[in-house]
Amino acid sequence: MSKIRDVAALAGVSTSTVSNVLNGRANRMAAETLARVEAAIAELKYRPNSTARQLKTGYTPLIGLLVPSMANPMYGFIAREIETLAQERYGFRIMIGNTYRDKDKELRFFDDLLAHGVRGVIIISSLIDEQHVEAAAERGLVMVSYDRRATPNMTSIVDHVTVDSFESARIATQHLIDMGHRRLAFVTPAGRTMSRNEKIAGFTAAAKAAGLEGSARVVEGTPVDEYGDSMMSEVGRAQAGLLAQLPDRPTGVIGVNDLMAFGLMAGFRDAGLAVPEDVSVIGIDNVFLSTLMHPAMTSVRLPVPEMAQVMVERVMSRLADPAIATEEFIFQPTLVSRDSVARYASGKR
Repeated sequence: MSKIRDVAALAGVSTSTVSNVLNGRANRMAAETLARVEAAIAELKYRPNSTARQLKTGYTPLIGLLVPSMANPMYGFIAREIETLAQERYGFRIMIGNTYRDKDKELRFFDDLLAHGVRGVIIISSLIDEQHVEAAAERGLVMVSYDRRATPNMTSIVDHVTVDSFESARIATQHLIDMGHRRLAFVTPAGRTMSRNEKIAGFTAAAKAAGLEGSARVVEGTPVDEYGDSMMSEVGRAQAGLLAQLPDRPTGVIGVNDLMAFGLMAGFRDAGLAVPEDVSVIGIDNVFLSTLMHPAMTSVRLPVPEMAQVMVERVMSRLADPAIATEEFIFQPTLVSRDSVARYASGKR
C-alpha cells in the first residue's frame, strides 16, 4: 500500500506539499506542482489513512450532502460530481440525505452529522430563511449552501454557490420572445424559495422589456407533497391541462425546472396539443433526460461540474483553515436549443 512519502517522491515534492493538496490547501500552489501531485496520487492509487486523519483532525472523512430529493435527476448529477471530486482528490466520501426542503428535517440531519464526526456539509435548500443553516455553522459545521445567494445585508459564516437563477429564466424567456412568442407563461409549484423568486423575477423582467406585461403570466400550481421533486412533473402535467383550456392560452411556456417542463409537455399532449407546433416548452437544468424527450427539450444548462468543484474545494479549504473568509460564487447559465421550441406563426390561436 502506497504511503504519502511515496507520492511525494514520485511527484518530486515534500510530504507537506502532498498533505496540502489532500487537505484542500492548494490555492497558492503552482498549477504545475498541483498537477504532478495529483498525477502521482492517481498513479499510485494513494488513499489517505482515514483513521489516522480522524485522530489528527477530529472529524470523519465524509462530506454531508443534503438535497431536496434524489428523485430529481439534477440532484443525482450534482451528487455524482461532488462525490467524484471529493473521493479522487481528497479521499473523502459523501453521505446523502433527502430533506424535501423541510427545515426540521434539515436540522435533524445537522445533529446526526455532528454526532457522527462529519464537519463539512453541502446543503441544497434555497429556503428563504437560512438562519438554521447559520446556526449549524456556529456549532462547528463547515457549510456550503447551494442554489441561493447570501442573504442581503447580512455577514454570513456560510459559503454560497449558485447559478444566476434570474438569468436562467431571463434567457429562456428571451428565447421565446426572439422566436416570436407573445403569450408567455412561467409555471412553478406553490411555495417560494429564493431561487424560484429569482427565476420569476427574470421571467418578468424579460417580458417587461419586450412590452409583454399584459400577456405574460406566472402560474403557481399546487404545492408538492412530502415526496418533493418526484411530484414536480405531475404538477406540470396538471397545469398544462388548465392552460390548454384558456381562450388566450400561452404559446410559449417555461417550467421552473426540467421535471416541471417534462410534465408540461405530457399535459399538453394529453390535451391534444402538439409541442412545438401548438405550444413551445423550455425547461431549466438541462438534465440528461432532456435529450430523450420527444421532441428533444430546449433547456437552460447549469455549469454543474464547475459549481461542484467550487463547493468541494470550499469545504476542504475551510476544514483545513477555519480562518478563511466565506464567499459567494455565482455562475452563469447557457441556453441549449433543441426541438421543443418553434417560431410562432402569426394567425395561430
